[in-house]
Amino acid sequence: MIIPIRCKSCGKPIAHLWEEFVERSKTEDKKKVLDDLGLERMCCRSEFISNVDLIDTVMKFKKA
Repeated sequence: MIIPIRCKSCGKPIAHLWEEFVERSKTEDKKKVLDDLGLERMCCRSEFISNVDLIDTVMKFKKA
């Protein structure tokens, strides 16, 4: 869905890095991009790697 503002485990702000991660991941290795963005902790890295962008799919459905 939407990337959280802060890491759920350590509390580090990470949401502002999401757009750059997505753009750079298209052409570069994800490990290098995460290193360049300063995401060193495994908990923060896993937020980015495991996120599935479903917002466009969810937006197709109306509220009940």
